[in-house]
This record gives sequence, C-alpha cells and structure tokens, in this order.
Amino acid sequence: MADVNLDLKGLKCPLPALKTEKTLASLQPGDRLTVECTDPMAAIDIPHLLQKTGDRLVTTEHGEGRLVFRIEKV
Repeated sequence: MADVNLDLKGLKCPLPALKTEKTLASLQPGDRLTVECTDPMAAIDIPHLLQKTGDRLVTTEHGEGRLVFRIEKV
C-alpha cells in the first residue's frame, strides 16, 4: 500500500480535480492519496470526481484557507 501526497495549493478550477484524477489513475487499489488545495471549488469538484471514479473519500479537512482530502483507491 502506497501513501501519495499531492500539493495543489494555488491551482484554480479545474486543475485540482484534473490532477487528482490523473494521480488516482496511476494508483493501485488500497493506495491512499492525500490532496491539499486552496481552491474552494475543490470542495465540490473532488467529491464529484470520486463519485465518478468510485474511489472512497476517507476524510475532508477545511481550515486555514486550505482543503485536505484523504482518498483511498478502490
């Protein structure tokens, strides 16, 4: 199982979702991805992306002007 961190702070919509999707495609089932971003639209885009891919959103953290998503590849 791999743990991958993706720093997308400063990127604007749609880049956080697109880069998250590309990274998820390279992972194996059971791998975990942590995505950090500052674009408020990611709060909508990332969960929507995960509905499409079927991967699991483990946790979401909001605070200090950033969003952190912890995702498990299914």
